[in-house]
Amino acid sequence: MLEKALDRIAKQILHLDEASLRQLRQKYMERVLNFEPTKEWEKGVIIYFIINGVIAKNHLFNQNVLARNREGKGLSPKEKPIHLRLIK
Repeated sequence: MLEKALDRIAKQILHLDEASLRQLRQKYMERVLNFEPTKEWEKGVIIYFIINGVIAKNHLFNQNVLARNREGKGLSPKEKPIHLRLIK
């Protein structure tokens, strides 16, 4: 049941527009940095990491598409390492 709920949430998140999310990221970063022992702060942390998750997912997706286009058929993720960087 939990896995189904997470799958449903992921499907909804995949429909969100990255450009719109980027506009909200600063707002939620400020909320995360200004700790308050409240449910609103906790939700803000989750939202912030969802936004960063979508941005990271899109970056990885684009990086892999570009690599495949450059190399013809491309390499599987196991054949070529993906280098991640910290997004603040």
